[in-house]
Amino acid sequence: MVHKESSGARLSPAGDVEDIVTLLAPRLAYFAGVARTEHVTRAAQEMQVPQSTLSRAMVRLEQDLGVDLFARRGRTLALTPAGRTFLTSVERALDGIGRAAEEVRADTDPASGKVAFGFLHTLGTETVPGLIRAFRADHPRIRFSLVQNYGEAMLERLRAGELDLCLTSPVPDAPDLAARRLDEQRLRLVVPDDHRLAGRRRIRLAEAADETFVTLEEGYGLRRITDDLCAAAGFRPRVAFEGEEAETLRGLVQAGLGVALLPPPTVARPGVVELTVTAPRAVREIGVAWLAGGGPDTPPVAAFKRFLLAQRGHLLPG
Repeated sequence: MVHKESSGARLSPAGDVEDIVTLLAPRLAYFAGVARTEHVTRAAQEMQVPQSTLSRAMVRLEQDLGVDLFARRGRTLALTPAGRTFLTSVERALDGIGRAAEEVRADTDPASGKVAFGFLHTLGTETVPGLIRAFRADHPRIRFSLVQNYGEAMLERLRAGELDLCLTSPVPDAPDLAARRLDEQRLRLVVPDDHRLAGRRRIRLAEAADETFVTLEEGYGLRRITDDLCAAAGFRPRVAFEGEEAETLRGLVQAGLGVALLPPPTVARPGVVELTVTAPRAVREIGVAWLAGGGPDTPPVAAFKRFLLAQRGHLLPG
């Protein structure tokens, strides 16, 4: 058996996982090399480390585990049954680490890396595809992981490190986030085509104070804007239906179930009339947000951020 010196670092069965990883991780590649060659000298030569360093590492590894991993046979070492079991898991772990390292390098590659990009549902039909098409004209190999969601959910994913950038509304004002206003989008009062106001082209929002509204659910940015605009017009909207998607609300309006404040559709929908709101000024600001103090951007994220910021005032079609 390989001789073991006394050590106070032996792991207890209830040892903390992080402590185990800290103790074992630096020695696992050494162990795999020795196990592969079954010879400390040859393994030291292949890995270009001193033989004494490798020998001490194997002794400490066995001490930390409290298990014999090798049996000595002359000048060679043979794996014990416990060593063979351990080697299977070590090789799997090292392979996983190698794949993870390759993925990280691939995602940060300036030419072909990845951007995790979130955006509002209402920007997904036309605005975001146009942006990505224009960006990839100069960066054809950069990849995107795209997430559509409502504003607050995307900001939480930014905070969790799951997104690099997101387009959202309203533009967030929070100490842990950085944000820049890019554009604004007019909101219209959408009514059924047989509604009493359908013959109008323009309207003051106060004229809709007695109407039933259909809106997005609480927590959506457009819902907050709707509530704020109605408050500025001197009333609180009477909400009959709440949804999660703007085009669903248009369908509810078309069915005569209420009126709604919505951004313009990509394609005109029959059965509804969209009125310009003259007072108060009915717009929503669109901005790009990212995590403040999160360290330097990867080259792909930095390039796409520069591109988005250059779209200020020209983000939305028309």
